Amino acid sequence: MPVLNLRVAPLQNPERYPALAQALTRITERVLHKQADVTAVTIDDLPAARWYVGGQDVQRPTAQLEIHITAGTNTAAEKAEFVRAAHAELERQLGHGGPLEAASYVIVREVPATDWGYGGQTQQGRRGARAAA
Repeated sequence: MPVLNLRVAPLQNPERYPALAQALTRITERVLHKQADVTAVTIDDLPAARWYVGGQDVQRPTAQLEIHITAGTNTAAEKAEFVRAAHAELERQLGHGGPLEAASYVIVREVPATDWGYGGQTQQGRRGARAAA
């Protein structure tokens, strides 16, 4: 049940968003072993004039991707591979094969199973229900 929040600059053509969301969902499923059918992706784009690195306007496409996952469900190696693969995909789609701004980030945030869920049930509650079944 990961949630991915992507911010990009400069403004993108919204018709490109489905391909970007699908690719990020596939990477999340393949690398982090998350269920695609409950993976949510949001995309916000900003004009380049609203994104600064080192106090200067960005000169190349840039991105910040945050993914929220349940704490303890992935290894350090899996998270590192996710960061690598997601960055490569962002570079491919946003940078058109060229580099992104150096300060483009992929952030993996782990949230305790007691602190989030979907469908009205926490992740800890889901684990308990599976164990009882």
